[in-house]
Amino acid sequence: MDELDLRVRNHVYRRFVETGRPLSPDKAAEELAMSRDETEAAYRRLHDAHALVLERDTTEIRMLNPFSAVPSAYRVTAGGRTWFANCAWDAFGVCAALAVDGHVSAACADCAEPIEIDVRGGAPKPDEHLVHIFVPAAHWWDDIVFT
Repeated sequence: MDELDLRVRNHVYRRFVETGRPLSPDKAAEELAMSRDETEAAYRRLHDAHALVLERDTTEIRMLNPFSAVPSAYRVTAGGRTWFANCAWDAFGVCAALAVDGHVSAACADCAEPIEIDVRGGAPKPDEHLVHIFVPAAHWWDDIVFT
């Protein structure tokens, strides 16, 4: 990742944390004093490098791991706001990325029972839950949205 892509990535993540919304390529271009073409090219390179995930066939952001830019079944209350995560694993990553305590709300994928877990000092409370990830890690990026 070159200096330009790192600058774009850091700006897009920072603005997402500030606003809770992904930056459109137009808005990012404006804020970074770049052309839309330059910004879209950077978004595509960042997508290819797995630094963010774009919606299929567009340059609109879907994921800024661990954050989901679209509603999901994994809600995290942290830092005085509610966020969506991409999966159970990322739900804990939201608290870690923000370096704050939080609360994860989800449902069991098997039985649909609600799951409520606090994150305090970087650890889940209660901590007896298990996460089963169906896709082997070597194949996550084959279809990261499904994973």
